[in-house]
Amino acid sequence: MIEVRNISKVFESGQGIRDISATFLPGRINMVIGKSGSGKTVLLKCISGLTETDSGSVLYENNNTVSRGEVGMLFQNSALFDYMNVLQNVMFPLDMFSRDSYAQRKERAMYCLEKVGLADAADKMIGELSGGMQKRTAIARAISLNPKYLLCDEPNSGLDPITSRIIDDLLKNITTEFNTTTIINTHDIGSVNHIADHILFMNQGSAVWQGDKSQFNTADNRLLREFLSAY
Repeated sequence: MIEVRNISKVFESGQGIRDISATFLPGRINMVIGKSGSGKTVLLKCISGLTETDSGSVLYENNNTVSRGEVGMLFQNSALFDYMNVLQNVMFPLDMFSRDSYAQRKERAMYCLEKVGLADAADKMIGELSGGMQKRTAIARAISLNPKYLLCDEPNSGLDPITSRIIDDLLKNITTEFNTTTIINTHDIGSVNHIADHILFMNQGSAVWQGDKSQFNTADNRLLREFLSAY
């Protein structure tokens, strides 16, 4: 579980997030939605520790600290290393933070590649992969350290609808199987309707609605209705 309590982070431009509180539960797909510039990525970076908050607190199972290996991060552009092959990319966090032997690290990386259906692509270079395969490689890397928390920034960005649903199903299966606390930033309403369990809607840096998917399409919130009407 991740709980954010009244966190704020405002930049010199005036953009950022203000006084956000929310609880993200394990084994569930927690989605954060909103227009570009609404603060989704800032919130995710504050939760991950990549950005320091101005105020408020982020709690992981009621602790205000978390080890590096407990958080897996899937970046919007995948952030893979072009000079490494697929296996080397997935092994990178293991090489950095694991004390296991090389053979054990490789075995874990191959296990993660099998989970995303890319075991046969281990020796390929990143430039040889399609966009969907790159996303799956990035997911394998994000789960390589068996994280308790999986944070995903626009995982379907730039993907076609069919590949997007494949990525959705993969993230859902990983969340369920490993009981991770998964938070996904997205503007893909198809993904929300397909796999979301809990939804947080942001507008201009504030959290203006949150609830379960069963409440989502009938929510009586003007800003959310206006957002949905654009899709």
